[in-house]
Amino acid sequence: MRLRTTLALLGAALLVFAGPPLLTSGSSDRTGTNIPGLRIMVPNTPGGGYDITARTAAKNAEDAGLTHGTEVFNLPGAGGTVGLTRTVNEQGNGKLTMLMGLGVVGAVETNRAPSTLSDATPIARLIEEPNIVVVSKDSKYRTIEQLMADWKRDPGSLPVGGGSSPGGPDHLAPMLMARASGIAPTSVNYVPFDGGGELLASVLGGKVAFGVSGVGEYRDQIESGELRLLAVTGPERVGGFDAPTLKEAGVDVEFTNWRGIVAPPGLSDAERERLIAFFSALHGTEEWRASMRRNGWDDAFLTGKKFGRFLTSQENRVDSVLKELGL
Repeated sequence: MRLRTTLALLGAALLVFAGPPLLTSGSSDRTGTNIPGLRIMVPNTPGGGYDITARTAAKNAEDAGLTHGTEVFNLPGAGGTVGLTRTVNEQGNGKLTMLMGLGVVGAVETNRAPSTLSDATPIARLIEEPNIVVVSKDSKYRTIEQLMADWKRDPGSLPVGGGSSPGGPDHLAPMLMARASGIAPTSVNYVPFDGGGELLASVLGGKVAFGVSGVGEYRDQIESGELRLLAVTGPERVGGFDAPTLKEAGVDVEFTNWRGIVAPPGLSDAERERLIAFFSALHGTEEWRASMRRNGWDDAFLTGKKFGRFLTSQENRVDSVLKELGL
């Protein structure tokens, strides 16, 4: 009797020790997506497109049980090239990633940055989205046609603000708009800001005549009536908003931006594949799909070497467009 009691107590003790891991082990442990200490760097100020995308990705991954405690932090400067240099200098750090996009490609080109995207490890392209043309609610411009008419008459008198350095999407879009409308791109009064968050205050305050940014960055302000959406640069209208595409308004331009993830150089194959697996798992979640719908983002998922080849093509494209525009 005493032996059976002793064995029963030992069995109960073993269950106590064995039970908690079985009860608390999350889906991230089973799928291998949990990367303890993972950090996502945003290479510009809070409130911009990179910032919104990074924080959305981190929250969606957490909500979907893919990981726990991912940190998102901002390191602004020089259109994203300060962050890129930091990323490249973190050689071999498999727990650091950087959210980036076409803006960083342009900034590398125009700032002659010491580090380029070919120095980093390509992980994944996540989304693409159209740019939008917006004015404050107090602006006299109620249609894109009214704005374009005044811009053609005196381009320098209407400063246009963008949340990227020269060569980035918020700069290239109005330059292409200008060229398509017979305005010399060199006569455009472009005012760069380090991200859409900084640009917003100047648009709302009338410091610039109009702003060009991403639809996901200003959706809330447009819906609340603080901003007036005049046009969309993409091939289709944005759902939920009554604003034409540029082509519908007679401006022969189609332009979209994209965002993705790079990591430091010198990662092991296992570290690189684990990061790719993490963002691939995120891409498959309902949480991420819902965020794309809400922010007006289009799926543009591409990983690893294919994303690396895309980055090279984008570097060539930006260089070509800037030369073509005389900039």
